[in-house]
Amino acid sequence: MRVIAGSARSIPLKSPPGDHTRPTTDRIKETLFNMIQNEVPGASFLDLFAGSGAIGIEALSRGACWCVFAENDKAAADCISENLKKTKLEGKTTVLRQDVFVALTGMEYKYNFDIIFMDPPYDMDLERRVLEYLTLSKMITEETLIIFEASLDTDLSYLEDLGYDVIKVKRYKTNEHVFLHRRER
Repeated sequence: MRVIAGSARSIPLKSPPGDHTRPTTDRIKETLFNMIQNEVPGASFLDLFAGSGAIGIEALSRGACWCVFAENDKAAADCISENLKKTKLEGKTTVLRQDVFVALTGMEYKYNFDIIFMDPPYDMDLERRVLEYLTLSKMITEETLIIFEASLDTDLSYLEDLGYDVIKVKRYKTNEHVFLHRRER
């Protein structure tokens, strides 16, 4: 696993030990960032369920102005910090070593995000819980791009009822990225 492009291009990234995380492959990461390349420069980025931090680090390397990482697992959060030091990007970041829902509540009224990426454990409905929270959050606007990674059989039928418009769904062999905007309230 490495940084694909930008200021930290080709720097190898460390993965957390064990099988608690599923690092996004370089190929999928490259495809994802090719799709959002015009939104990333100058963006404020939130990486939820951040794992190794590879997605947020890629965003920073490609010109995002800052990134908040939320990761509850201690080994994974330590890995994010090590990867940020290795890429020399730690000055543009905050690493929240806490539960994602505690982090979201703590960030309310303090941050505004242009892009939110989340890669929660599959089939636990965590993306739905985050989206329910964000429905009324002041951290995002109708312009905020929300992307989540999910298993191919994840039920997306609730998104419209929560007030989200699906912009795109990119399917891979084993998972998918879902791109959303919150509708005007």
